[in-house]
Amino acid sequence: MSHDLLAVIWFGLWGLIWTVYFVLDGYALGTGMLFPFITKNREERNQLQEAIGPFWGGNEVWLITAGGATFAAFPEVYANMFSYLYTPFMMILFALFFRAAGLEFMHKDDNPVWQKSWKWAFFTGSFLIAFLFGVAFANLYYGLKIGADGYEGNLLSLLHPYGILGGLLFVTMFIVSGALWISLKTVGDVRNRAFTIAQNASMANALVLIIFLLATNNLTNLFDNFTDQPLYWLVPVISTVTAISVFLFASKNKPGSAFTALSLSIAALSATGFIGMFPNMLPSRIHSDFSTTLYAAAGSALNLKIMLIVALIFVPIVIGYQIWSYTVFKEKITKEAAKGYQ
Repeated sequence: MSHDLLAVIWFGLWGLIWTVYFVLDGYALGTGMLFPFITKNREERNQLQEAIGPFWGGNEVWLITAGGATFAAFPEVYANMFSYLYTPFMMILFALFFRAAGLEFMHKDDNPVWQKSWKWAFFTGSFLIAFLFGVAFANLYYGLKIGADGYEGNLLSLLHPYGILGGLLFVTMFIVSGALWISLKTVGDVRNRAFTIAQNASMANALVLIIFLLATNNLTNLFDNFTDQPLYWLVPVISTVTAISVFLFASKNKPGSAFTALSLSIAALSATGFIGMFPNMLPSRIHSDFSTTLYAAAGSALNLKIMLIVALIFVPIVIGYQIWSYTVFKEKITKEAAKGYQ
């Protein structure tokens, strides 16, 4: 295979890995954002901890894989991305710390102040991860202030209305995902509260998604590739239709179908972004000459070939393990039997 073909394959895999991460960790982040609001006592907190306890760490493997794939397949993108977006990525890193610490340390002490502090740390970390990833990817769609001398922006320049809208979209998507996941994994009062939130928030999520896609069409060049290839328009249409269907399924008390529809919506939205960015990985809003393309950023052909072989061997193993873990921990969790995060 030629170097350019290998680069395109790895761009597709790069996008797929990010997509899988957003779909899987979305419900765990949503659970974290809902955690302080739908639990009334320790037993209910234990219930929610067990709902994501066996899964959230495995879901984050895809985030690590996305970073590793960027470093190995597109080293120039890795270097520039973590330079240009250093502050938001550092904030995401610390949010990941607080999210994990909040989940694990919450019940290590019976002191109410201790438990309350880590409960809100869990919420804050989950919210910041969702919001900042939304801001970061919205800015990739919008274009970064990359000029002849490199990145010319700062954190505040990323928080323009379109960037904030992307952050809000990720937050609403993941809240609905978390609420539906809780509805599927738990029983009792917590489940009822979560499903009520899912019903109410699902339409809001569809509305924010539609506004985001309209803003994308008006404010960015992301849909240029779609104009050249009209069949690509099916992808954002699928994202929109499935987002609306989440509300319809939820109103008919079908949380499983609603969760599946939302997962498809998230996947289609992610695919929309990567299709629109192609072949750019770090697009410049100042001038296209300053954009970083996948062809220029890709590693050597030998490196890409070796990585492709490794991916073909180990990715199915990871997928198989996760399928196994979801099978083992498929039972619904009751408040009385829940022991919390172990």
